[in-house]
Amino acid sequence: MYAAHQVQMPSKQLILMVTAWDPQTLGRWEAIVRFLVAEKSQHNGHKPKGRKTVPGELAQQQSDTLLPWRQHHSANGLRRQKRDWVIPPINVPENSRGPFPQQLVRIRSDKDKEIHIRYSITGVGADQPPMEVFSIDPVSGRMYVTRPMDREERASYHLRAHAVDMNGNKVENPIDLYIYVIDMNDNRPEFINQVYNGSVDEGSKPGTYVMTVTANDADDSTTANGMVRYRIVTQTPQSPSQNMFTINSETGDIVTVAAGLDREKVQQYLVIVQATDMEGNLNYGLSNTATAIITVTDVNDNPPEFTTSTFSGEVPENRVEVVVANLTVMDRDQPHSPNWNAIYRIISGDPSGHFTIRTDPVTNEGMVTVVKAVDYEMNRAFMLTVMVSNQAPLASGIQMSFQSTAGVTISVTDVNEAPYFPTNHKLIRLEEGVPTGTVLTTFSAVDPDRFMQQAVRYSKLSDPANWLNINATNGQITTAAVLDRESDYIKNNVYEATFLATDNGIPPASGTGTLQIYLIDINDNAPELLPKEAQICEKPNLNVINITAADADIDPNVGPFVFELPSVPSAVRKNWTITRLNGDYAQLSLRIMYLEAGVYDVPIIVTDSGNPPLYNTCVIKVKVCPCDENGDCTTIGAVAAAGLGTGAIIAILICIIILLTMVLLFVVWMKRREKERHTKQLLIDPEDDVRDNILKYDEEGGGEEDQDYDLSQLQQPETMDHVLNKTPGVRRVDERPIGAEPQYPIRPVIPHPGDIGDFINEGLRAADNDPTAPPYDSLLVFDYEGSGSTAGSVSSLNSSSSGDQNYDYLNDWGPRFKKLADMYGGGEED
Repeated sequence: MYAAHQVQMPSKQLILMVTAWDPQTLGRWEAIVRFLVAEKSQHNGHKPKGRKTVPGELAQQQSDTLLPWRQHHSANGLRRQKRDWVIPPINVPENSRGPFPQQLVRIRSDKDKEIHIRYSITGVGADQPPMEVFSIDPVSGRMYVTRPMDREERASYHLRAHAVDMNGNKVENPIDLYIYVIDMNDNRPEFINQVYNGSVDEGSKPGTYVMTVTANDADDSTTANGMVRYRIVTQTPQSPSQNMFTINSETGDIVTVAAGLDREKVQQYLVIVQATDMEGNLNYGLSNTATAIITVTDVNDNPPEFTTSTFSGEVPENRVEVVVANLTVMDRDQPHSPNWNAIYRIISGDPSGHFTIRTDPVTNEGMVTVVKAVDYEMNRAFMLTVMVSNQAPLASGIQMSFQSTAGVTISVTDVNEAPYFPTNHKLIRLEEGVPTGTVLTTFSAVDPDRFMQQAVRYSKLSDPANWLNINATNGQITTAAVLDRESDYIKNNVYEATFLATDNGIPPASGTGTLQIYLIDINDNAPELLPKEAQICEKPNLNVINITAADADIDPNVGPFVFELPSVPSAVRKNWTITRLNGDYAQLSLRIMYLEAGVYDVPIIVTDSGNPPLYNTCVIKVKVCPCDENGDCTTIGAVAAAGLGTGAIIAILICIIILLTMVLLFVVWMKRREKERHTKQLLIDPEDDVRDNILKYDEEGGGEEDQDYDLSQLQQPETMDHVLNKTPGVRRVDERPIGAEPQYPIRPVIPHPGDIGDFINEGLRAADNDPTAPPYDSLLVFDYEGSGSTAGSVSSLNSSSSGDQNYDYLNDWGPRFKKLADMYGGGEED
């Protein structure tokens, strides 16, 4: 700030407000400046607070020296400290080539004439990271930059300058130094993406927004170094115009500039965009490029069109879900999109809704499908008018084509249809019991094939009781048996039969019909009485027999019933009486004071109320028996009532007593025998000893009496040297080992029955541990037969037919031949 002309100050101070603003960011700053009017204007170059020195002024100062701590003297000779100066920023260009260190400025205090002062700086770039970017000569106060600066790394530095004496005492207050790095155009614009994708509808008007591309420049955006401008370099393809798009040079917005975008001709454009700094100056600015891919999106500007004006198809009658014709269309819009997918509608020719048209999702064809069966006899052909459209509506200004409508001719072919019964189920009513051969009705079928000369024949399909016949030609139904309403085949008075009607077509077709016969009841069943058997006391009391009448017929051929006793035989009415309770029930009781126990057949006549009425004589078997005080038959009385006399009853009781006595005696005898068997000595005779049944079967003996023979006779009798001289541990496995005989348990003289088990177990244990018991091993050697035998040859024994043979010598052969000696030796004595 400076005075433009000579100013007369009205007072000792002047206060002004300075306003600064940025037209781009609309930022606004305000500052208050106060001017003090000195008493004696000795310093014309006085700078009040708020003054800034521009870089040009810094160069104009002598030797680039800053005196931030300048002293002033008052008029009366007193020394007065003035306020500190605000040091203007120091601008340093980035990427300087040196040489380094490069002097920036010199800081000096005017007290350095009086005392020795040392200067220093602090802050980021001095004693804080990044370290030692700036330095200062502590004596001269010259400040240096030590290396090239990069504004993109750090744009400004804030340092503080200090002045102290040799003892470190503060001489001046610290002064703020601001160092700004001047930007150089050393960075190219960089696009955020190398490839941008955008889209625009075909047929869009000029000026339609497409996309935005953005490039950033690391240089100062407030200077031309960082001001980026955009332009389109190339467009591929250049159809229908080479300038289909334009770009806003400042914002990067791409918009259409020409009409004629057609996806069916050009589906995609490749646009090369260039970004240049220095406000787009191609001579001085740095540039970079990116690719913008612009896809032309489809709109429904092409209506679907049939490939031909008429289509035809054929369908058999009575068939559904059959495709009878395929309708083909052409649509130039994007396939498988709502603009391409076809929707078919039948405009006319199908008032009954027999057909529908479904779209094939793959081929987009229309499939004419039968959804309601057609009848050849009713319609031999259909002429349909069909229209096709898209899922999406047509674009504005696009009209439907006349080729979007076509005709479809569908022919119906005749097939052999099954005959049908017009009245199915057919119900007729008649009385039961009609005689065999009665004509009931004519159950005829109709053949729907009016244009085919065919005959229909009838047969039975289901006749559970086999009561009916049907005429094969005309369907007349007659009875083959008497129809009975009370039969098990009748359900709710209705008999049901099914018949089959078959034509003679190729192939034959058949239909079924059901005939229901409602049978009206007639009085053809006599009533019955229940129960068939009963019992009553021999003396009259409250004990009576309740009788119920039942009839298989239905009302009015049932009750009320009439109950009566027959007059013959006369004893019935003499001994019995019957009382009617209501229409279905009666009571039978004794008329006389006493009736001998027994079984009596009481006939009762029961008559229904039919027209004409039917009666039945039912016989009830009544057991008359003696009763106790409660009126219940006693056991003896029940038996007597069964028809047995007193003598027979006594005889039966005696037989029962005798049988029980015999069973008791047999049980006592068995107990006694068991006791004697336990107290009897077990050893009476060696031959009868039951323990002989436990034998040693570890040798090949001759039986129960061959246990004591000498096995040495079966070995080599001449000498035993070959056995005695054998090496210990080596012997024939079929030789009897030489050693001590095992000790078998001694039989007790009078054993206790409980010792039998112990005796048996000890004998088995001794036999298992006996090494001399043959066979000596399970592996036998049969290739050695010995050197002969001392016994004579058995060939010397000749059979003789004479009866003078003497067998007494058999007694001398020992107990093994005792049985043989008994059989032959005692023959003469007998």
